Amino acid sequence: MSTQIENLQVIHPRPSSIVAALYTLRDLGADVVILHGPSGCCFKHARLLEEDGVHVLTTALDEKGFVFGGQEQLVRLLKRSAQLFSPRLIAVAGTCSSMIIGEDLHQAVLAADLDVPVMEAEVHAGYRDNTQGVIIALEGALEIGLIDQAEFERQKRLLSQATEVEKRFGAASSEYLAPERGEIKYTFASRILDLIEEGKRGLNILNAKKETAYMFADINAAVVDAARSLGRGDCIDTFANLNDQAGLAKVRRDAKNIAAGLRERGIDFLITGALDEYPVAGQALADMIKGNSYDFAVITGVPHALPIDMLKGLELFSVTNGPRQVKPLREIGHQHVTVEIDLHPKTMGVTSIVESELGATLRQLADDRKA
Repeated sequence: MSTQIENLQVIHPRPSSIVAALYTLRDLGADVVILHGPSGCCFKHARLLEEDGVHVLTTALDEKGFVFGGQEQLVRLLKRSAQLFSPRLIAVAGTCSSMIIGEDLHQAVLAADLDVPVMEAEVHAGYRDNTQGVIIALEGALEIGLIDQAEFERQKRLLSQATEVEKRFGAASSEYLAPERGEIKYTFASRILDLIEEGKRGLNILNAKKETAYMFADINAAVVDAARSLGRGDCIDTFANLNDQAGLAKVRRDAKNIAAGLRERGIDFLITGALDEYPVAGQALADMIKGNSYDFAVITGVPHALPIDMLKGLELFSVTNGPRQVKPLREIGHQHVTVEIDLHPKTMGVTSIVESELGATLRQLADDRKA
């Protein structure tokens, strides 16, 4: 089985290791990130990161630079970025073009001779697994002492497990997966409310990654809100991977913000792990629910990371933000799957829980039934 997975050629678009590196550099605290490559490289994600408070700059390599290099441009931009933004931490990331021609990021950093720490990520988009971009960014952080060896090894273990989840049950599990929207929100929400009204017992699970949890958590909160509105609040048990004591700086802050937001709404929950521990939080959850009996489960974030064996016999309602994740979830036994479209752009730069389409639908339908 593992050999088949490794040899599988995935022909639909997959996340870029350059983009993965950019988000990791942000999570590490870089407030300026310089992309050494063409001006259009990673344009969409660069714009999103700027909404999250990161100044993303480019050396704008052109045809001449592809032949003769852009070392001088990079040195000038390093110096100029320090003048313009007075950053606490700068990061420099490679691109396919600069890495193919052998540009030396480290020499440019030395030549710029700045009074601010600079992380280096010699990354391109040619890796099979986008998580390699994360590892390269973490190596740059380790090099300047921003993280220690223990955290580096922890992150590598989690990334390996996340990659395995995607290859076995995620969007990298098939040669081609067509994007789908899943069930419409009305149908999806109505069935959940039917079960709640019948007094069925439900698992309410947040198993999300990074800032996407700001919106996924709203769905879990809406399940509790709906159950309370229908007089069945005691039928729902909520679990969330919101430990704010583990992970990179921004990941910890996000977990703390979301947990506080849930508690402000009166939502009680048990913690299964940290936001970066979504690939392994299922085991902790399995131990926590052992001996209890449930009829259904609402799972938000990365539902396919939870071991399907622990969910056997339950009616499963899974919410993802990946249109290519719908079919794999159905194939492993998730009966109801829906997609929160454009979730990621809506959770960039936020510090509090963001209303979801499904959450709003659940609350409105519950109010209608109560009336």
